Amino acid sequence: MELTVLVFEVKNDELMDSVNQQAAKAGITDAAIVSLIGAVDRFTISTMPEGDALKDDISSYELPAEMSGTGEIRNGFAHIHAVMGVEGDRAVTGHLHEAHVGVHFARVYLIPCP
Repeated sequence: MELTVLVFEVKNDELMDSVNQQAAKAGITDAAIVSLIGAVDRFTISTMPEGDALKDDISSYELPAEMSGTGEIRNGFAHIHAVMGVEGDRAVTGHLHEAHVGVHFARVYLIPCP
């Protein structure tokens, strides 16, 4: 079985919307996001509160960040978990809701699922 790795590049756009749009254009509804790399100008991420794993604590950051992550595309929608490196050698990590790419770029490497 031959694996095909596709690369979606994002520049001057919101990452999640762009990935969803590029997947739709490529006819991809399900895929493994095996790598995500780049830098963003600002982002929104969530984690679960300690007392309730069914809730989301959503936080927005008006900070530039180096980004890495993995995830999946299911039913045409990206689901990404990311690590965002911010000033002071700190990491903010969790479920990515939004990431605005402006100054730099982001690349999403994915393998479509049959």
